[in-house]
Amino acid sequence: MPQTPPLPKTPPTATDTIELTIGHSPDPDDAFMWWPLGSTDPDNPMKPTIDTGRFRFRPVAADIEALNQRAHDEGDLDITAVSFHAAATSAGRYGVTSCGASVGDGYGPKIVAKMGTGALVEGATIALPGERTTAYLLTRLMLKDAFTPVFMPFETVVKAIKKGEVDAGVVIHEAQITYQDAGLELVRDLGAWWHETTGLPTPLGANAIRLDLDERHGEGTLEAVATVLHRSIAHALEHRGRGVDHALPFAQPGTTREQADTFIDMYVNDLTVDLGERGETALRRLMSEARNAGLLAAGDEIRIIRPGA
Repeated sequence: MPQTPPLPKTPPTATDTIELTIGHSPDPDDAFMWWPLGSTDPDNPMKPTIDTGRFRFRPVAADIEALNQRAHDEGDLDITAVSFHAAATSAGRYGVTSCGASVGDGYGPKIVAKMGTGALVEGATIALPGERTTAYLLTRLMLKDAFTPVFMPFETVVKAIKKGEVDAGVVIHEAQITYQDAGLELVRDLGAWWHETTGLPTPLGANAIRLDLDERHGEGTLEAVATVLHRSIAHALEHRGRGVDHALPFAQPGTTREQADTFIDMYVNDLTVDLGERGETALRRLMSEARNAGLLAAGDEIRIIRPGA
């Protein structure tokens, strides 16, 4: 497991302002969850939208696989979106908050292909949005080694399929609901397959948090940050219209407001507010299946950080 690089410690005091970096993927659901962290009350520009306590958040937008790799190799972001697959391989450095997860309840990333393709033949080339993504992990669990993966940025998968560079591709983010607009058809929904196989939801994306924040900023920092993040999600859901307006610019070109709203509804749900017993059971099952298949090393246990009382 990766070792946590040394970072300067900040002697905590009651009045310290602590700036934390928060990595997110450039898609509507992440933008929707976190807009309250850095915005102000529209009726009072001097007043923050929500109380963030001593914490100030600096957003860092990047492709999810880039964030996965960054969490594993550098670990410099205090908080970051990662795939649950990557959360396991970075478990020595990061935990995940019980809020902020992207969990598909009977749905998830989709294998799609050109219209009329039908079932994939063994050995088909499949474009995937990254080797550390949960989408790749699920594809391996379902198809075993009966395909050839081709890794590329998520936003290029649809183009690669249309150009015939690959036989099929796994789409994530809002392409899960817009792929038909590009003339593609569904081959298999990985989240539906997982639910049929296990009866459980599909843990896809996690909100990772560095485990050394208590050491750097004082005991209780982890719980306090998780509390603020939970507050942000709750506020976003209570003010949905404003949140969708903020999230729409983060969608891929051509995505309508209605499509962005639908995608947000899919992945900012009850399990995003709190994984709870059902979500954590699904996560343990996914990690167990991955280890049994030799796709994860033994001992990559993910610590879950919950909001304080």
